Formats: sequence, structure tokens, C-alpha cells
Amino acid sequence: MSQVENPTGFDAKTFLSQVTRQAGVYQMFGADQKILYVGKAKNLKNRLSSYFQKTGLAPKTQALVSRICHVEVTITPTEAEALLLEQNLIKQQRPPYNILLRDDKSYPYIMFTSADEFPRLAMHRGVKRKNIRYFGPYPNAGAVKSSLAFLQKTFRLRQCEDSVFSNRTRPCLQHQIDRCTAPCVGLISEEDYREDMRHAEMFLRGKSDDLVVELADRMEAASEQLHFEKAAEYRDQIAALKRVQAQQIVESGSADIDVIALVQKGGLVCVHVLYVRHGRILGSKSHYPKVTYVESEQESDSEVLAAFLSQFYLQSVDRDFPKLVLINHKVEGLEVLAEAVQSQSGRLLSFHDEYRGQRQKWMQLAVSAAQENLQAQLNSKQNTLQRFEALQDVLGLDSVPERLECYDISHSHGELTVASCVVFDTNGPLKSDYRRFNIDGITGGDDYAAMEQALRRRYTRLQKGEGKLPDVLLIDGGKGQINRAQQVLAELAVTGVLMLGVAKGTTRKAGFETLILPNGGGEMTLQSDSPALHLIQHIRDESHRFAITGHKNRRDKQRRTSRLEDIAGVGAKRRRELLRHFGGLQEIQKASVDDLAKVPLISKKIAEDIYSALNTE
Repeated sequence: MSQVENPTGFDAKTFLSQVTRQAGVYQMFGADQKILYVGKAKNLKNRLSSYFQKTGLAPKTQALVSRICHVEVTITPTEAEALLLEQNLIKQQRPPYNILLRDDKSYPYIMFTSADEFPRLAMHRGVKRKNIRYFGPYPNAGAVKSSLAFLQKTFRLRQCEDSVFSNRTRPCLQHQIDRCTAPCVGLISEEDYREDMRHAEMFLRGKSDDLVVELADRMEAASEQLHFEKAAEYRDQIAALKRVQAQQIVESGSADIDVIALVQKGGLVCVHVLYVRHGRILGSKSHYPKVTYVESEQESDSEVLAAFLSQFYLQSVDRDFPKLVLINHKVEGLEVLAEAVQSQSGRLLSFHDEYRGQRQKWMQLAVSAAQENLQAQLNSKQNTLQRFEALQDVLGLDSVPERLECYDISHSHGELTVASCVVFDTNGPLKSDYRRFNIDGITGGDDYAAMEQALRRRYTRLQKGEGKLPDVLLIDGGKGQINRAQQVLAELAVTGVLMLGVAKGTTRKAGFETLILPNGGGEMTLQSDSPALHLIQHIRDESHRFAITGHKNRRDKQRRTSRLEDIAGVGAKRRRELLRHFGGLQEIQKASVDDLAKVPLISKKIAEDIYSALNTE
């Protein structure tokens, strides 16, 4: 077989002569040992040989092969194990030529802490624990919060932390607004609370019809016994359930199904996942996998969907899977994925690309949502790209800047200073690259020193190759900030970065910002309708929001612990135990010496010291 020449000098012929025909994983590396691509194969020799043919290679494959400096292979007993290893390596290394699922966060659930006398209703992410019932997964935290709000309003179950619950002496605000039955102070029996919890579980398991029938019977019985207040509660619960039912499409059989639709357009991919649990749509979420395109080439739908499915089901091991997955394109080799999922998590997955009836309607919903969301993404990308092009024109740059960074400072009267760094590319905010810096060791309120510290920390790392330098660096501030920032970058020998200051105009209103040019280049004011100004305002406002949020988090954390830090003998471990036991400083302050002494690591003497410190004016 004739082979393509490689400009890097990689000897493909010698390499292929030594490659095994067993199953395994291969990793392709470029210059400086940078990973380019990770793949798996049932037969490594056959698969790797296909990369080095002289004809028939797609442009993307040609571009990949031209950068290969060496290839490493790992042999596995089976193709399914090769797939598992491939997904682990993709998740760890994020190779640029792989199709990458951007969102690999764990999915949220609703949980009941069933080991408690009065179980708590809450959201949960991460590893599941024994003796706790989970319902989900939900597509995002918003869907969970919406469901929790409905459950709390309808069934009035507690959501407070155990440490708060065990230390209540009177009902909280949730009881006053009729969102909780106040089991913390004995206003409901355990039996009645468990009944409310059982009803909530019936709703979560998709048994709303049965629940409505049961509640109707109870309402009638309560009315006959002249318990009109209780009958009214049942009536309100029935009404709430029927409102939810009217908004849902239901399939008989209580099926658990993931409905997955992929569409491509304009160099972008959208995969929309519809979560059906117990026959009802629980929620949905759109994913936008990162795909490397070369020239006008577009990956096949099947190839992109296969990569998505592998990452979606093998990199989210902490969540439940349905037994059935509906997909809108035929994909080869899914039996290997099903085997890998079963090996990893003990779950049996079945993939189907043919369906009818209600399942066909669900797929139509998923495809429609994918198309609409992809178009919205394309419109947003086009708008953002136009703003980047406008910035290029305004600044007289030779090419469109690909990456912007903006810095801002936030503090309260000079205390607990936090600096933010936000990053935009031509697709918009790049939140995975955002950074915050807790600023210490400076004079309070010295924003120049704070900015210097943040830039020094950030660009020291970037100069070491830990990240990517921006094309344009924006500083929220005037000439003084720009001058200090220039000094830092000069000392660190950072070149190729254009710096701009963003100062508020004399009116200090949006749309009247002044751009401060570096090296004494003067000032520039853009028209209020300028797309370039809109881009600058967007990234400036985002850096401002990110800095303020970080400062508030730091301030709130200090407020929770600062008074405890001043007490001799109460170190970090004891503070942690106190906060875990009581739930907050306010509850600690209310506790008696005996209550304090019950906390692990807190002796009678330390309890007396804590009580004295927190209750002495």
C-alpha cells in the first residue's frame, strides 16, 4: 500500500510494520509532545494503516497526518475496553482533532434523605450514597429547582440542612408562607409527613394519575368527616397536579427513554437530548460538541453522533441511564458502546433509530429543538464575529482578533479584594477559561497593586505555556491602570498582546466609554451604536459581574467564620465541625455550652470559651 509523505519526518512505514493487529487505543502526538488525536480500533494495524494512504483521505485527516510526530498504542483485551480507555483519555487530554462534548458536568438529581425521621428534599450532584432515594437525572439545575419549588408548594416537605433542622426552636419563614409543615418543631406527625413524602414520590415516579385518584378519595372522606381544611389541602394538591399534567406529553408504559437528535449547519453541531422518565418529559438540554473542520469538509452525522454517544454515556458514570435510547441517525458499532457501558456501570442500553407513535412525536420535538437552537447559536456566532471584525477595523489590526481578555477589581472599602479575568473568543464567552484571583498583601483599596498582582500571576503562568495568550487585553480602568499593566507585561517579556483601557466617560453612562490606547497613544471614543463598542461593553460588564460575584462569595465566607477565627483554640477543623453541626454562625451563637460541647473536637472548656466570646458585648 502506498503511503502519504509526512512533513514532520514521521516514518509511517517502519511504524506500521511493528503495529499489532489486536484491539487497542492509539494516541497521535505532534510537535512538543502535544496530543493531536485519540482513537480506538478492533484491529490497530488496519485502522492506523488507513491514515497513511496516498489517496482517499478527507481534508481533516490529511491535516492531522501532516502534524504527526509519533504514535503510541495501548493494547486492550477487547474492543469495548478499548472504547472505555479511549473515552478516559479524551476526557483527560481534550485532543484538538477529536469531537469533544463541551459539557461533562455531573447531572443533578432530586433526592430524599430516607434515613432521617423526617426526610429532606434536596438537589444532589455527584456520587450517590446508600439509604438515599434519587430521582432523575435532570438536564440542569434550573429544571431541578423548578420541580423542587412545585413539590415544596404542593406537598410542603422540608428542604433545610439537617444541622439547621435539628436546632430549630420555632417555625421558619417557609412554614409561614405555607411551604413547609414545620416538622422541626413537631407541627406534623412522622406518619403524616411520610404520607406527604409518599405522594411526592408518586409524582416523581410518573404516577400522577394514581395520585390524583387517591387524593380525590381522601378529599371526599375528609369532607364526609367535616375536616374541611384537610379536604381543601387535597383539593389544592389535585388542582396543582392537573395543571402539570396538562402541560406534559405522556406515554403509557412508564418508559425511561433518552431521545437524542443531531443536526449540523454552518460548521456547528447541536445535539438535543430529551429526557423521558416514567413516560413523561422531565426536561431537555442542547449540547454543542466541538468539531474541528478543515476547509468546507463536514463530518458525517453518524460519525459525530457516535462520538457524542460514547462521551455522553461513558463520561457520566455517576448518573442513571434509561434502558432505551432513540437516535435520529443510523450509527454503526453501537453494540460495542452498549458492551462498554454494561462493563463500566452494569447498565443495559439499547439504541434504536426506528420508532413510531408517541416516540416518533418525541423525536420530532427533539429534532425541532435542535434545529431552532442551532440556528440561534449560528445567529449569535455571526453577531459576535461581526463585532470582532468591527473591533479589527477600529483598532487597525491586520487580522480579526481571536481571543480577548478583560480584567476588573472588586472589593468593599479595600477589603477582601478579588480580581477577575474573563475570556471571549469569536463564539462568545469562553467560561472554561475564566479565572478569579484573591488579592492579598496590598494596601486596602490600591486597585493598581491589585491589578498588578492579578496580571503577574496570570501571565507568569501563560508564559510557561499554561494557557493561551490573548490578542487583545482589556483593562477596566484609566491611564494609571494601563501604565501599571504595561510595566507588568514588559517585566514578564510578554509580546504580541494589544492592551486597551476601558474608562467611563465624563457622564459615566453606558455608551460613552473612552478607550485608552497604550504607550501614550491617546484616547478613542466610539459611536454608541458601534458593534466594536458593544463587544467591549459586553466583556467589560461580564468581567465586572464575575469580579463582584467572587468578592461576595469571599465576603460571605468570611462572615460565616470570622468571629470564630478570633477565638483562641478554635482552628480550622473545629470551625468546620461547628458549622457542619449547627449550619451557621447564628445558630452557633444561640447554642448553650452543653450544646456546643456535643460537637466533635469541642471540649467543655472550649465550649465555654466559644459561648463567652459569642455572647459578650
